[in-house]
Formats: sequence, structure tokens, C-alpha cells
Amino acid sequence: MSRVIDNFLRYVRVDTQSADEMEQVPSTPKQKVLAAMLAEELRGMGVTDAFTDEHGYVYGTLPATPGLEALPVLGFIAHMDTSPAVSGKDVKPRIVEHYDGGDIPLGGDWVLSPAVFPELGDYVGMDLIVTDGSTLLGADDKAGVAEIMAMVQVLTENPDIPHGTLKIGFTPDEEVGRGTDFFDIKGFGADYAYTVDGGALGELEYENFNAAAAKVTFRGNSVHPGSAKGKMINALHLAMELHRMLPPAETPEHTEGYEGFFHLDQLTGVVDEATAHYIIRDHDREKFEARKAAFGRIVDYLREKYGKAAVTADITDSYYNMKEYILPHMHLIENARLAMTELGIEPRVNPIRGGTDGARLSYNGLPCPNLCTGGHNYHGRFEYIPVQSMERVVALLLRIVAIYSRQG
Repeated sequence: MSRVIDNFLRYVRVDTQSADEMEQVPSTPKQKVLAAMLAEELRGMGVTDAFTDEHGYVYGTLPATPGLEALPVLGFIAHMDTSPAVSGKDVKPRIVEHYDGGDIPLGGDWVLSPAVFPELGDYVGMDLIVTDGSTLLGADDKAGVAEIMAMVQVLTENPDIPHGTLKIGFTPDEEVGRGTDFFDIKGFGADYAYTVDGGALGELEYENFNAAAAKVTFRGNSVHPGSAKGKMINALHLAMELHRMLPPAETPEHTEGYEGFFHLDQLTGVVDEATAHYIIRDHDREKFEARKAAFGRIVDYLREKYGKAAVTADITDSYYNMKEYILPHMHLIENARLAMTELGIEPRVNPIRGGTDGARLSYNGLPCPNLCTGGHNYHGRFEYIPVQSMERVVALLLRIVAIYSRQG
């Protein structure tokens, strides 16, 4: 078994699921378990300054090989947490060797099928790591963590491989939008960085959504249904009324590419009170601002109709499109594309229909596009990743390092 796969299978068994609406960072203390493990492994590989801080971030440095100290300092970053969407506890990964192109029984009644996920056909003959159907896999982003760690191991075991100063960073809470809240950019010390947090082999991304989160609270008046006429206000009905006023075709299941959306992510409540959580996305900044304004007008209309206390909303920006911060540093994209080409990987430059830590890092002054990990179907029980894709991503990271070294 290759080192990257050994890493990955160990890391996914550590429950690092993050949690929404928690004030502390990390949002779940269990993320620190993996953080401590990674810092110890880095030190064991000779990264002597590796440490994890009080917020669960992991940092480490590979000093430049002699003569290359003047090269730009390059960082590689991945996040340790997994999505709250599906359980990440007791993950039981399994390797399907030499996939034959058919259905893959996972466990129980769950089946990973090319009829639903036709891209499985691209991996016939390869070895796929899958779940047992009861949890997500955690390739988002423990694949990125494992690939970076394998790269570090190659470089520390082969000190004759030339490279500039490299910085390693692992973050908590990316999945709940707070992965860079306490990331120490100055202390990290990189001039440029890559997040390793993408999907299929060859993906290279430097455009992402502008993103906002909206929490809407509806307050009703609960009265016995038998005597409710003219008295009851059903908070659940208010929530449905708001949702009906949003454009029905502008949701994730009806959009693609650069098209934005409104997404009802969570709805809870009873007659007396209900809460709806939305995410608002658009690649274009003007359209993004227009979406937030339209959402706000709907809230204002309902407040006017039912009273200000009946509907309240908190709309907060999460991150912005990194494109404008990457364009002045297109060598990051050109060198990643060159590395892929040299390795026979077809580069696919696509907009991210989501976000990464790199978006906020870029906005805060650390240009940071996103590289593939090789995974598919993130945030669900049908998640899988080809062994061969992970091994090629490790080669890709090493080739990017080599290209920057050649340029020195």
C-alpha cells in the first residue's frame, strides 16, 4: 500500500466532523485529535517546528535546500474537518480493487451506481475507496491532508530533491465557513499557497462563488386549532411563504457553471417559532449583491405584512470570489497547469461552485488557488476516491515544487 493511501485510511477513521452555530474554534474539540496526530507525524518526518495551536491549526516548515533560500515561499494547505451533512463517525473505508464498471454495493440498501454517477465509468480497472453506506468517506478534505503529508515524506526522505522553503498548514472548520478565522497568515510566512481541496484529477480552480448565509427566524402565535380563526399565526406557514417568493429555478438542483442560487439548507420549527437557514451564492459580485438585496426585500415585505416581530433575518457574507486576487499572480495557475501537462494529466480549469479556505486567504492577502484531490460525491455516503488519482496528486504536488525550484 502506498504511503498516501495508508495516510488516508488512517485519517478518515478519526471523527473530525465540524458543527454549525458553535462559537468556539474548532467548533468540535475532536478535530484537535487529528491535529495533534498530524503535528506529531510531521515532527517524526523531520519537520522540527511543526505544532498545533489552541484553535487546532497545524503549521510546519520545510526549509529550502541550500542555494534556494531566495525562492518564493510556497504553502500547501488542506482542512481536517468533514461536513456536518452526513455522519463522519466510525468511517469504515473499503477498497474496491479493479473496478469492473458495475454497481458497487456499499452496505445495507446503499449502492454506488454508474446509473446515478456516470463518471464512475472513467475509473474502470482502477481501485476505488468507498464507504460502507452509513457515513461519508471524508475525502473532503482528508485526501488533501494525506496527499500533502505524502509529499512531505518524499521530500524529507530525499533531501537531494531541490526545493524552496515550503510551508504546511492544516485547518479546522472549513466546512462551516470558519476555516481561516484564526489562520495566522503572517506567522505562516508563505508568499503564495495552494489549497488541496478540489475534486476529480485535473481540476484547477481560481474562481469561486461569492457567498452569504441567511438565518431567518419566524415567530408565530400558537392557538388551539379548534379556536384559531383570526388568532393563529403559523410560523411554518410564514417560512413557506418566504420560500415561495424566491425564484424556483434558481436553486442548486437547477443551476450549473457560473449560475448562482438560493439554497434552503435547513428548516426547523413548530407553529410558535421556526428557523430557516439559506445560503446565497453567485460568481458575479454585482449579481451576488442583487441576490442579497432581493432576499432582504422579501423579508421586509413579510415584516410589513405580519409585523416586524414576526420575521427577523441575519444575512452575513461568508467569502468572496478569489479571482481578482489571483489574476496578478497567474504564475500559480500557469505552473500548476504546466505540472499537470508534464505528468500527462489533462488540466480542467473550472469555477468552484462553492468555496475553499483559499478564497478567504486570497482575500486576506495570501494568493491561494485550489488543486484537485481526486475525490467525488463529497458530503455524502456515495463519496469515493480512486487510489490512482490520489497517487497522481502526490506526484502533482512534487512537480509543482520542482517547477518553482527550476525557476530559481
